[in-house]
Amino acid sequence: MKVKLLTLFTLLMVYISSCAPTEQMQQGQPVTAEEETPSVTVEDYQRAEQMLSWNVSDKVTRQSVSPQWISNSSFWYQVTTENGSEFVLVDAQSQTRELAFNHSRLASALSGFSGRPVDENNLPLRGLSFSDDLNRIHFTYSGSQLECSLGTYNCTETDSAPESVSNSVPSPDGKMAVYIKDYNLWVKNLETGEDIQLTTDGVEYHGFGINNQGWNRSDRPIVKWSPDSKKISTFRLDERGVGKMTLWRTEVGRPVADIWPYALPGDEVVPMLERVVIDVENQSKTWLDVEPAHQRTSNCCGLNRGLDWADNEWSDNSEKLAFVSTSRDYKEVTLYLANPENGDVEQVYHERDEIFFESNLTSRGVPNWRVLHDSDEFIWFTRKSNWGHLYLHDLSTGNLKNQITDGDWNVIDIVKVDEGDRTIWFTAMGTVEGVDPYYQHLYKINFDGSGMTLLTPEPLDHSVNLSPDGNYIVSTHSDFQNPQVTVVRDFDGNTLMEIEAADASELFNTGWRAPEPFSAKARDGETDIYGIMILPSNFDENKSYPIVNYIYPGPQVGSIGNRSFSSVRRGQAHALAELGFVVVQIDGFGSPLRSREFHTYYYGDMSDNGLPDQIAAMEQLADRYNFIDLNRAGIYGHSGGGFATASALFQYPEFFKVGVSGAGNHDNRGYTYYWGEKFQGLLEETEGGDTYTNQANHLQAKNLEGKLMISYGTMDTNVHPSMTLLVVDELIKHNKDFDLVVMPNRGHGYGSEPYHIRRSWDFFVNHLMGATHPDAYQINR
Repeated sequence: MKVKLLTLFTLLMVYISSCAPTEQMQQGQPVTAEEETPSVTVEDYQRAEQMLSWNVSDKVTRQSVSPQWISNSSFWYQVTTENGSEFVLVDAQSQTRELAFNHSRLASALSGFSGRPVDENNLPLRGLSFSDDLNRIHFTYSGSQLECSLGTYNCTETDSAPESVSNSVPSPDGKMAVYIKDYNLWVKNLETGEDIQLTTDGVEYHGFGINNQGWNRSDRPIVKWSPDSKKISTFRLDERGVGKMTLWRTEVGRPVADIWPYALPGDEVVPMLERVVIDVENQSKTWLDVEPAHQRTSNCCGLNRGLDWADNEWSDNSEKLAFVSTSRDYKEVTLYLANPENGDVEQVYHERDEIFFESNLTSRGVPNWRVLHDSDEFIWFTRKSNWGHLYLHDLSTGNLKNQITDGDWNVIDIVKVDEGDRTIWFTAMGTVEGVDPYYQHLYKINFDGSGMTLLTPEPLDHSVNLSPDGNYIVSTHSDFQNPQVTVVRDFDGNTLMEIEAADASELFNTGWRAPEPFSAKARDGETDIYGIMILPSNFDENKSYPIVNYIYPGPQVGSIGNRSFSSVRRGQAHALAELGFVVVQIDGFGSPLRSREFHTYYYGDMSDNGLPDQIAAMEQLADRYNFIDLNRAGIYGHSGGGFATASALFQYPEFFKVGVSGAGNHDNRGYTYYWGEKFQGLLEETEGGDTYTNQANHLQAKNLEGKLMISYGTMDTNVHPSMTLLVVDELIKHNKDFDLVVMPNRGHGYGSEPYHIRRSWDFFVNHLMGATHPDAYQINR
């Protein structure tokens, strides 16, 4: 579809609506002398500012533990404290916990080495590791690699710090790093400093390992190293003929154009991957004998997980390569097995989902399939039963051997597979009756489906980390209202010792209120949906409060995010609540982590956005709590939430009176083809236009009745500003008043910039609360 671009002259004619300070004025009723306009004071804004993420993030200590395993039973971690941080050593077998070393003596040693003072509470140790006997530590400091004795605290320089290779992917043995130069792959030998060219035939728009997914670009290559560090699985990306996007960076004088390939729904020519294995020692290529693949992963979002190319798995001996290819419409997935020496490829298994396939239900989760070469089997994840479960298949035939997990709940992540003991450790949601179905728990189960054991029994949300042999578990549990507790468990889930308990006292001393979780019924009146309600610190149940919904409709994530304790919720919700609002976040139909039916509820009509569920839940809350004024309902969100916010005001003007819409993908015909073609379907022409007509916000803009603030970043390479300008153009055509905030030279993530936050606060205070606000309040960051 040809998109009509607004001229600069048209943009300059945008009418920025004037603010109506009271509800009476919005309704055309004059304010009498006896009626004083309510006001939100500078003190209120200051209190709200103290609830912003950068002001509360350091007010919870001992919250996060990331174990670094030294052996099968011992590990170290760094944890924040009230004074800075400390390093802790744990031996799970002997159930001991102690400081990993004398922080004061090490600080003195480092100060002596560098001639600069070193704070013992903020030791700058990069790449820390321990010797097997725990008597020495190694790390990088001040450009040098040091070894320090933990007996004498003498530190000696063992070598200069290895050269840093920007935008590279290191090999498993740490000796090489692969990077892109002039559309070809190179490796740097980190021991000798030598640069070696691996490919020579890469050219612009047809280069090796190129990480351009349209909505997301990086100079770091997309690769998967073999375990022996001798081979690389990657691709040559064919972008020749792919349509381009253009943005203009504002500069003095002429603006500077950024132009790059960006495929859209319905495009005939889209990027394609030509799979290849590169022998690093011989600088040779082996092309895999398979058709070019679409730029897809078997779950959302993007091709890489961390530094690895997803849906690629080498055998432990590096002799075989398994990979999954996903069709353009995400309905079909195929597992292949390749010989990296000669390029031979055999198809192992194929599955079709009539809506869209998912191999992991979390955004950017590692696909939940594993090839077991020793036993000639593979583990497969599918939602063919309406729930995400694991299945065991024969690798030679592809035939199903048995279903491993079963029930009305979802496997989330395969954490560990022990092929010898035929045991799988995995996380799951929805398994424990009577608690939030989004709480995550750890289980183990045998390959044949027997012996399923709950290893984290607390009725809370869990994050877990296993020892290399799986005999010990480090787990952290919490919920919206209870800070993190981290424990060490044995093989069967029994708690051996508590190693950390988060201290949130400083946070609570600010007046911060924990979110209040709730459940409600969805639009169908039957399905339970879940949300949180955030109230101001000076909440008074006898007062009446406007209600504001922070929305992110998915479909790859929901509005709330994880259920663990956090000082910050999405959308800076605590800060907004502090101004005198009830702020809610609700996961409705169309969001993930529930059944397939729940997740795909509005497939083919993304403008649904779960809005009927948001309204239903808000109405039920207002029935429960007299302090909620449903006649003053607002909504805000960014990206997909910006799309949903504008859609809410256009589709439900009688309910949502005020909205703040940021960086919205308002018409997915102008957004990346991976998104729309997965959740809306392939674009096809119809008598009334095409199959995307129903989701286009600008076609509904004429329905605006309330107050809408729209914003965008002029250098947003994810969600192109053109989609917002289509909405702006239609609002102008229909003579609608609205506010437009343009963020020059900003990308997609401007939502937490102080200026944008302040303008959003002012907008809700004026139009939803019907109050005045401080003039040009300055938020500091």
